[in-house]
Amino acid sequence: MRLDLLAVGLTTIDITVHPVTSLPEGETGQIVDKIALSPAGTAGGTALVAQKLGLQTAIASAVGDDPQGQLIRSVFDAAGVDTSLLAVDPAWPTSTTVLPIRPNGDRPNWHMMGASIFAPVTDAVFAALARTAAVHWGGVGFPGAAGKGSDLLRDAQARGVFTSCDLIAPSDAAQTDLDLLLPHVALFMPSLAEVRVLAGTDDPVEGARRFMARGAGSCLIKMGGDGALLILPDRQIHVPAHRIDPVDTTSCGDSLCAGYITGRTRGLDHVDALRFGVATAAQVALGVGTLGKLESYDTTLTFMRDTPVREED
Repeated sequence: MRLDLLAVGLTTIDITVHPVTSLPEGETGQIVDKIALSPAGTAGGTALVAQKLGLQTAIASAVGDDPQGQLIRSVFDAAGVDTSLLAVDPAWPTSTTVLPIRPNGDRPNWHMMGASIFAPVTDAVFAALARTAAVHWGGVGFPGAAGKGSDLLRDAQARGVFTSCDLIAPSDAAQTDLDLLLPHVALFMPSLAEVRVLAGTDDPVEGARRFMARGAGSCLIKMGGDGALLILPDRQIHVPAHRIDPVDTTSCGDSLCAGYITGRTRGLDHVDALRFGVATAAQVALGVGTLGKLESYDTTLTFMRDTPVREED
């Protein structure tokens, strides 16, 4: 089966609770509006959102031999995501995150590391490059993965496959990995907070230029309430955030990545693809869980065109 997107790396299950104003005292309880369970992560969330937007996607990662892993696979399968490269590792539990979302949108969390962090990049993942148009690397900082990741991205570029990369979190390990990965990445997509740590600057353009000097072809900086900034070798494009009342911003970064990749895959130019990515993230933020209020490619186009963006003061 031909693939539009192969997502490789972190796959978790998010257990999202909304709204949470405080932890109950003792053994008392609280009634909340919603509890959502959904695949997430720099690979898992991106694959699920892109599939919802109409791309044919595959996930290359690992889950544990536990109920969480079974649930992740069943949700992916129901959505149409190709799970043939989703391994089961009985030595580790499935990566799981519990997120009590506060009424103001803050999202503290408890995270259990698991199988996807140790998922091998197998020969089958390399073979999948022959049938995909884009590969998204979401395993920066994984133990021992950077070498295989750089080989995978190098092979992808040699085949004419579009390559992109996103971060889980800034760290010394991530910094080391980027030296290996960025020369084979057409589009690096960090957040502004990650730029500050990894590039040592508050200026997103300067940070992008530093990543591009290390090999990245271009950079898309995710700036939260300020939207997103795309830095290409010859131009810069800024799209402000939509004027919305966000409910849950947990998967907004992954969804912006998925939206931009989808837009470019579907033939949008850089400007409209960035607008489409920002619109995707806004719809995700309107609901709880990885997909939020996201419905389809067409409804996202309508949202992008009809919803005014925030005017800066």
